[in-house]
Amino acid sequence: MNELYLVTGAAGHLGSAVTRRLLELKKNVRALVLPGEKLLTQGNIEVFCGDVRDKDSLVPFFTDNGGRDLLVIHCAGIVTIESRYRQQVYDVNVGGTKNIAELCERFKAKKLVYVSSVHAIPEKPKGETITEVTLFDPDKAVGQYAKTKSEATSIVLEAACKGLDASVVHPSGIIGPFETGRGHMTALIIDYCKRRLISAISGGYDFVDVRDVADGIISCCEKGRKGECYILSGRYATVKELLYMLHEITGKKEIKSYLPLWFVKLTAPLAELYYKILRRPPLYTAYSVYTVGSNSLFSHEKASKELGYKTRDMKQTLADTVKYLCDNKKICLN
Repeated sequence: MNELYLVTGAAGHLGSAVTRRLLELKKNVRALVLPGEKLLTQGNIEVFCGDVRDKDSLVPFFTDNGGRDLLVIHCAGIVTIESRYRQQVYDVNVGGTKNIAELCERFKAKKLVYVSSVHAIPEKPKGETITEVTLFDPDKAVGQYAKTKSEATSIVLEAACKGLDASVVHPSGIIGPFETGRGHMTALIIDYCKRRLISAISGGYDFVDVRDVADGIISCCEKGRKGECYILSGRYATVKELLYMLHEITGKKEIKSYLPLWFVKLTAPLAELYYKILRRPPLYTAYSVYTVGSNSLFSHEKASKELGYKTRDMKQTLADTVKYLCDNKKICLN
């Protein structure tokens, strides 16, 4: 094999799923992690420490590749549903992506796949199917996370126009194993299993298994067309549906109290403060309430046709996530 896969954000939920899958496929892999971060994926993998905000710290990650073609998967990013503005989110999601794109050009990477988000795509009215677009405007995105992903996507597509073989993938709401509690959906599952969740919110979203997204990304490295975007979505599910499936899987008490979105929106600032005091990821914020009430009718038809993208059953995803959390002693079903 004369290819070397470089994966940024390899200690994160999606990054760890990507590196795990690459190792299963017997690929040569380099993982970029922040100093002090623990790489969950085990195997024959080169680990480099660096920060996407510091371009100089990334140079060793790109060099001494033994003449192999570089295929760069840029997963590093900060996902946030908080209401307050955080400069770090912009610096990582936008500045970090700019650095990665410039280094791909400098070191003549064979391919760059940037992991954006469906949130970067302008929302359509309810009932209308959302498909890929070619132009991104942060002013048409809602929330800091979406705005930064929109701006970063434009950076990558501009690099593709200048000659870099770059493609973009847009995952929807990622859920699944290989994450131990900081992600919002994993935190929801943990709270439910620990009986800390006595009520939930109405609404829903499009959720997708992290392993299906990882497969889509790797396929995009091989089949993704230069300058093209691909939605990697799953299917729409209400919060109530997800929690009922968890009830069936775990045997834990069924959640029967669901609060209307207008009420949760009013109390969201207090919820953010509550989770901040507990030092846990917030489940309810003004942005998350907006999201579960928004149009999430995403189509992954293009990815299915061009990348061979497939999705699995959501209940299986939840069952595998519960098992992973049990195996890692984050929850106990006894």
